[in-house]
Amino acid sequence: MAISRLPTAALSLKQFLQRQKVLGLYRNMLRTIRQVPGEGDRKYLRNWAREEFKRNKNATNQDAVRMMITQANNHLEELQTSLALAKS
Repeated sequence: MAISRLPTAALSLKQFLQRQKVLGLYRNMLRTIRQVPGEGDRKYLRNWAREEFKRNKNATNQDAVRMMITQANNHLEELQTSLALAKS
C-alpha cells in the first residue's frame, strides 16, 4: 500500500495563490516599514503588522480574507504615500 506524501489538509490552488498574495503583502509591508525614519516608530509599526497578520493567520473564509487583503493594501499604500511626502 502506497503512502501519500501530501499533507492531509493540502491547499487548493485558489487557497495557495491567496496565501502567496498574503505572504507577498506581508513582505512588502515589512520592507516599507524599514524605511520609516524613527526607530521607535519602526518598531511600533513592525509589531503592529506582525500582530495583525498573526491574529488573522487562521482565517478561512475566502471573502473575509479578500477583505483583509484589501485593507492591508490600503494601509500599505497609505504608509508609502506618507513616507514619500516625508522625503519630499
